[in-house]
Amino acid sequence: MTRRGLFLTVGALLFVVSAAATIRWSRAMAAGITMPGGWSLSMVWMPMPGETHLAAAAGFQAMWMAMMAAMMIPSLVATLPRNRWAGLASAGYFAVWVVIGAAVYGAGTALAAAELRSAALARTIPIARGVVLLAAGWVQLSLWKARHLACYRAGCLGVARPGAACRQGIAMGVHCALCCLPFMALLVVTGMMNLAVVALTALAITVERVVRAPAPLVARLGGLMVIGVGRWRSPERCSP
Repeated sequence: MTRRGLFLTVGALLFVVSAAATIRWSRAMAAGITMPGGWSLSMVWMPMPGETHLAAAAGFQAMWMAMMAAMMIPSLVATLPRNRWAGLASAGYFAVWVVIGAAVYGAGTALAAAELRSAALARTIPIARGVVLLAAGWVQLSLWKARHLACYRAGCLGVARPGAACRQGIAMGVHCALCCLPFMALLVVTGMMNLAVVALTALAITVERVVRAPAPLVARLGGLMVIGVGRWRSPERCSP
């Protein structure tokens, strides 16, 4: 098997495994707690009965990385160089998402605890979600987003040392994360355990990374999608 064939085979296998794990976790965590304001708080932000906070954090991180792998591998495989340092570049890339996952979990659990303590805060969440999505859509339309998308689509340059490959992978991860801010907002706000949202987000990320159309045009289409979801969740539609 050629190096290109091996690269694509490994990528396909990792995608299948991560997608299957995401589906399994999504089904297991589909339940939620009905909150004041008529919305549901996902169980993903709370430890299961008898589970320690450390175990809950580790479980979230595993779920998060499986989800990120399922969403990012299709475009990552198309971007990484086909050389012997591709594995190190991938490790650097996903290390960025590990750090982001820890930050998301910390913020999500803190917000969930505050929502459970305060009914008044819980009632504002549907409106806040719509506002966040509208803001995310405008970020998606910005030149800032287009610049980071262009940097990501440029990919890794040919490198001859492992350290350089890892650094370039980290740089790709940072550009990817900044590109994905609007889509990650869509994912977290509308429900991380919603398979339809996960699939739509993965498709949008892949399309804007790999299609041959100009990057700003594709990004703007994604921005209109996020704004549309935010408009649907606007205050007049989010009342109890």
